[in-house]
Amino acid sequence: MAEIIITEFMAGEAVNSLQSRWDVLYDPQLHETLDTLQRELIGARALIVRNQTKVTAEMLAMAPRLTAVGRLGVGLDNIDMDACKERGISVFPALGANNKAVSEYVISTSLFLLRGAYHANEDVISGQWPRAHLMGLEAGGKVLGLIGFGSIARQVARDAKAIGMTTIAFDPFVSDGDAAWNDAKKVSFNSVLRQSDVVSLHVPLTKGTRHLIGDEAFAIMKPGAILINAARGGIVDETALVAALKSNRLAGAALDVFETEPLPVEIGMIFKDIKNLILTPHIAGLTKEANLRVSQMIAEKISQALA
Repeated sequence: MAEIIITEFMAGEAVNSLQSRWDVLYDPQLHETLDTLQRELIGARALIVRNQTKVTAEMLAMAPRLTAVGRLGVGLDNIDMDACKERGISVFPALGANNKAVSEYVISTSLFLLRGAYHANEDVISGQWPRAHLMGLEAGGKVLGLIGFGSIARQVARDAKAIGMTTIAFDPFVSDGDAAWNDAKKVSFNSVLRQSDVVSLHVPLTKGTRHLIGDEAFAIMKPGAILINAARGGIVDETALVAALKSNRLAGAALDVFETEPLPVEIGMIFKDIKNLILTPHIAGLTKEANLRVSQMIAEKISQALA
């Protein structure tokens, strides 16, 4: 049986490097067939997943030889970390490998939503010329507020500075003396909401952050602000977001993550016909370059762990 099981897509170069040293089962759809996965886990020493594979205590119990789990990304909410710790299983996320990809997503969607000029295809084709109606905003001089100030948010702050934005951030876990504050001003949670033209979320999903951004937060936010969530689904109350957009409390939003993924049709319908809203399928951290970096990092970490 395979020593390494890979249940979701991974860059071919990284898969090949693992296969040159180990017996590898690579099946990007394996996370969809749990019975097969559980059978294969009996002999596995390492498991490599993305975010669709749920690494539960029950699954780990079926993998007596497992010593390492590689996460092709940074979020760990699909992995039972307590169960891994209890069984002595090391977990390796790809920290830092997709920072630039997520940052570019945040910056590009900010520019798109602030400008507001890119939903006019049908008007222009039909002979209308709505220039005055589509007069948007420049990013230069605007305030970008970051909820959470880890490595990805810090990359966003650096990139925002390059286009003339001022960055403020809230993160109670980053000390006042941290050099990262050279790129952003440390403020309170409510201050980020009140002062920011663009609010971008960069926190994990925990009991404390579930629906962190809901009716109360939207009431505090600067009227006409923009919200971007490329962190984790569940941090934003999606029903409250829809209400804030429909009432024009917010000028726009971008969601790359959702409470349920893939987004079910019946839930997705709440977003239908809402203008100035960008919906993407958990893709912010996934570019060809980032996928290669993430895959190579995890391949190396898993190889080192097994060796």
